[in-house]
Amino acid sequence: FLETAAYFCMKPKMGEKEVSPHSFFSIWQEFSSDFKDFWKKENKLILQERVKEAEEVCRQKKGKSLYNIRPKHDSGIVSKLFPFL
Repeated sequence: FLETAAYFCMKPKMGEKEVSPHSFFSIWQEFSSDFKDFWKKENKLILQERVKEAEEVCRQKKGKSLYNIRPKHDSGIVSKLFPFL
């Protein structure tokens, strides 16, 4: 514990010889809860961006036709038997 507190440059409060676990973990708990909140918000924003991108891709694909319409050729049997049609 003391090595971890030293790694994060924690100094004891006035009147204490060493960093107490209570003071260290109270700060750590605040940090971790803030981090978790920001993490959730960031993930929600990323998800919304991806949904918008997917919707845009769907709109673009729907705009393009999935099939091609070719003009009718007059080389079939009906055009030979009935040229006036």
